[in-house]
Amino acid sequence: MIEKRNFALRDKDGNEIGVFSGKQPRQAALKAANRGFTDIRLRERGTRNVHIFQGERVQVPKPANAPAWMPADIWKPKVKKLGVEKLEEL
Repeated sequence: MIEKRNFALRDKDGNEIGVFSGKQPRQAALKAANRGFTDIRLRERGTRNVHIFQGERVQVPKPANAPAWMPADIWKPKVKKLGVEKLEEL
């Protein structure tokens, strides 16, 4: 069973501004995209790896099997992985 991993969200200056968790970097990136971040740089805690994603939120109609209380349109996050960087120092 894969354990959850923590990923620190970095801004353009390299400051860590939030933490998202997930089993894979993409799962954490989807959480960040759902909160409105578009340029997503996630550093895996305990490593020097920075996963780079491009994210967006799009409004889509609710699924056919959705509960009645759900609104007609919902926000869905989308991410695209651009690559992985290695940091020189932490």
